Amino acid sequence: MTATDPTAQGVPADAMRRLAELQPGKPGSIFTSDLSVNEFLLVREAGFRPLGLVLGSSIYHVGIQLGRWGKNQELTTLSQAMYHARELAMTRMEAEAAQLGADGIVGVRLSVEARDFGSDIAEFIAIGTAVKADAPAPGGNGSWRNAKGQPFTSDLSGQDFWTLVRAGYAPLGMVMGTCVYHIAHQKIGSMFSNIGRNVEIEPFTQALYDARELAMERMQREAEELHAEGIVGVQLNSHNHRWGGHTTEFFAIGTAVRPLREDHVIERPTMVLSLDG
Repeated sequence: MTATDPTAQGVPADAMRRLAELQPGKPGSIFTSDLSVNEFLLVREAGFRPLGLVLGSSIYHVGIQLGRWGKNQELTTLSQAMYHARELAMTRMEAEAAQLGADGIVGVRLSVEARDFGSDIAEFIAIGTAVKADAPAPGGNGSWRNAKGQPFTSDLSGQDFWTLVRAGYAPLGMVMGTCVYHIAHQKIGSMFSNIGRNVEIEPFTQALYDARELAMERMQREAEELHAEGIVGVQLNSHNHRWGGHTTEFFAIGTAVRPLREDHVIERPTMVLSLDG
């Protein structure tokens, strides 16, 4: 297997056989998609046709890292594990899209689901609809793929994707940043001194602030590597998973974009009044 062979990236042979049967546009062939009817029609209106549903999965054992009881600190081993597991799922989804000859993947959903195999085992899943452009991208080399030569990925809805393209922007890829952070426990004296008072708990505030900033900074760094102009649709979420109340993952994700043209104006719809009675 070569380095570009999708099976070398963990894509199973059954998936490759399924993808080989998807040849949209040819007699007797079909496409698959998780887009709603409205999203499907708007993606077609934007100049892209669905090829097939693509997915990537990684069942990952997330190890244990203990934080000091009274100290705010990032748990770097856990941060790296959560990032790597998602990256594996995303890479396998992109490999399936590349096998279909896709220009990109729209409507991507990236989720984490706990499994009963063990308390520290979870499945990381990426799923979306691979699409092919009807025409070359305006300007540049005409490719809709990103600077790394990979199909673009986007978690925007079909409606938002249509608006983005019509406004003269193209998605480059989903960018993400994660930070698993241990939040220090309050000292007994501080707990008693705060009873009955309205007061900010500054160590907690600072811990959550620092953790979110680390996640955001890492997401922005990924966008810079793609030579993006900006990131749209950013979500910043927090998850405790199974670590308990004082260890939390802060996860930032969005779609990095680039301009297709200098102006970014969408034509306003004109009102038409019927003169018929």
